[in-house]
Amino acid sequence: MKKSLFFIAALFAVIAAGAQANPISWTFTSKKLADKTYEVHLTAMIQKGWHLYSQTQPEDAIIDPTSFVFTGNPLLTLDGKVKEVGKMEKFHDAKLEVSAHQYSGTVDFVQVVKVKTSGKTNLAGKLTFQTCDDQKCLPPKTVNFTVAIK
Repeated sequence: MKKSLFFIAALFAVIAAGAQANPISWTFTSKKLADKTYEVHLTAMIQKGWHLYSQTQPEDAIIDPTSFVFTGNPLLTLDGKVKEVGKMEKFHDAKLEVSAHQYSGTVDFVQVVKVKTSGKTNLAGKLTFQTCDDQKCLPPKTVNFTVAIK
């Protein structure tokens, strides 16, 4: 009986940990704006109760901001910086005396790219993000991505 109870408790712990281990899911798409100009959308869907952090943080923030590193591609040039499209929440915890700029629900990170020649190519890179709920923060996570530009 003790073994059965232990097994059931362990199983629930694994299921609960797995459910909370990845509260952010990402999609990667591109959209043609004009001849040889595209928007690349790196969209985060955030589970209820969790927050994803902005690229820019106040000085008293203790979490890691979301960041992007793009792999060099001689057929593409980046046009400007990654823009955030979503409802930014400015959070402040008076007890801990820390602040954060964060998103709930969804946020779309948009990078405009220009293609130097006609034809298909892609934009690849990696993004690093951190997420927290009201009880805990998960360690920063890095996700590799490749987006077709066509």
